[in-house]
Amino acid sequence: MIKSKWIKISALLMSGILTVPAAACSQKGSSAGNSSSGTVAETETKAAETDEETVSTETSDPETETAAIETEAAFPETEAVETETEEETEIETTNTISSGTDNEHAIEVDGTEASYSNVLVTKTGDGEGDEADFYGENAAILAENGAMLTLSEVIVQTDGTHANAVFSYGDGTTINISNSSIETSGNCSGGLMTTGGGTMNASDLTIHTTGNSSAAIRSDRGGGTVNVTGGSYTTEGTGSPVIYSTADITVNEAALKSTASQGVVVEGKNSVTLNNVTLTADNNTKNSNKSEWYQAVMIYQSMSGDAAQGEAYFTMNGGSLTNINGDIFFVNNTVATITLENASIVNEDADGVFLRAAAAGWGKEGSNGGKVNLKAVNQVIDGDIIVDEISAVNIYLTDGSSLTGAVNAANQGEVYIEIESGSTWVLTGDSYITSLTCEADAIDLNGYTLYVNGTAYTAGTTSDGSAITF
Repeated sequence: MIKSKWIKISALLMSGILTVPAAACSQKGSSAGNSSSGTVAETETKAAETDEETVSTETSDPETETAAIETEAAFPETEAVETETEEETEIETTNTISSGTDNEHAIEVDGTEASYSNVLVTKTGDGEGDEADFYGENAAILAENGAMLTLSEVIVQTDGTHANAVFSYGDGTTINISNSSIETSGNCSGGLMTTGGGTMNASDLTIHTTGNSSAAIRSDRGGGTVNVTGGSYTTEGTGSPVIYSTADITVNEAALKSTASQGVVVEGKNSVTLNNVTLTADNNTKNSNKSEWYQAVMIYQSMSGDAAQGEAYFTMNGGSLTNINGDIFFVNNTVATITLENASIVNEDADGVFLRAAAAGWGKEGSNGGKVNLKAVNQVIDGDIIVDEISAVNIYLTDGSSLTGAVNAANQGEVYIEIESGSTWVLTGDSYITSLTCEADAIDLNGYTLYVNGTAYTAGTTSDGSAITF
C-alpha cells in the first residue's frame, strides 16, 4: 500500500506550470493527444530543469499571475507538505498540472493514449448536475471516447463541487492508476469515478474524501468495470460510502473506512466483490429521510434511472467487516444475492441486526420490499434477520456455516432456510419461516420455538422444503 509521506513542490514549479493556459492542458480535440503531451510537457520539462533559486517567478501576464495566486491559496500545502504515515513509501512529484476554471479539467484524454507519472494535479472550480456526474465535466482528470490513460505516482487534489478526481467515461475507455494519492474536499466529488461503460484499474492508492456524496470508489449512470487492489480508502462526508456501485466493482486486499455513511452501497443490477478486504463502516448521519435505519452495506434500487433494474450482488471472500452503528445489511426495492465466505463480520451495535429486508422510501409502495438470497459458505453469522410483510429471504448455510439469531421474529415476511449437513442454526428468539430443509441435528432451538409454515418444529427431525421464488 502506497501512501504519500511527503510532497515537495517548489514555488518556481508551481508558477511555471500555471503559466500554461487551461486549454493547453486538455487533450480534447487533438488528433494524437499532442496538446497535453506537447505544450504541457515542454513547459513542465523547462520548469523542472530550471534552478529554482535563481529564476524569478514574476510574470507579465496579470491573468496568469492571478490564477497562480488563487491556486496556491486553494492548495497552500502544495509548496511543501510533510505527512507522516505508517508507510515509509513516498511520492515525489516533479511537475504540476492545474485547472482553476469551472467545468474544465487539468488533464483530458480524448480517444488516444497518454501517460503521466510523478505529477501533482490540482483542480479548483465547480461543476454541476448530470454533466459532471455522468460525463465527467469538471473532473481533475478525464479519459473518454476509448482513451487509454496510465497514471503512476501521481497526486490528485480537488477543491470544488462536482470535482471528481479521476474519471473514466465510455465504452472502450480505460484508466490504469497505481501508487498514487487522491484527496477531494468538495461535495459530489468522488475519488475514482466510472460511468458509461468505462474501465478503471487501480492499485495501491490512498484516497481520502471529505465532502458529501463523495464516495472514494464511485460510479454512476451506465456503470462499467472497476478493479481495485491494495491501498487505503476513507470517506468522511454524509452520503459518502467508500464504494457506491452502479457498476461491477471488485476490491482486493484493501482497507476501506467510512466515518459517516455506509461502507458499501450497490444500486440496481450491479455488483461489489470484496476479496480479503478490511471494511469498517460507521453510518451515523442520514443522507435523506427515506429510511429510518443505519447500515454497513445497503443494496437497493432508487428508480432514478442511474442503474438498470435487476438482481444485485454483494460478495465477500475472507477479510473483515466491522459495523459501528445500526445493521450489517439492508436490502430494499430490489432482488439481491449476498454471498459470504469465511469473512469475519462483527456488529458493535447491540441493537443492530445482521440483515434487514424491508420497504423504505424508494420504489412503489406495497411492492418495494427486499428479496434476498443469503448464501453462507464456511461463514459465521451472528445476529437477527428481519423480514417485513412485503419482503422475502432464502438462507443457505453450507460448508460448516453457523447462524446464531432469531429469524423473522415478527412473523411478517416469507423465509426459506436450507442447512447443509455440518452447518447449524442456534435460535436466540422465536422464529417464523415458510419452509425448511435440514438434517436432524442442524437446529438448536435453545429454549425457543421455531414455526415452519405455522407449525412448531420438533427438535431432532429432518425437513425437506422449497426455496421462495422471487
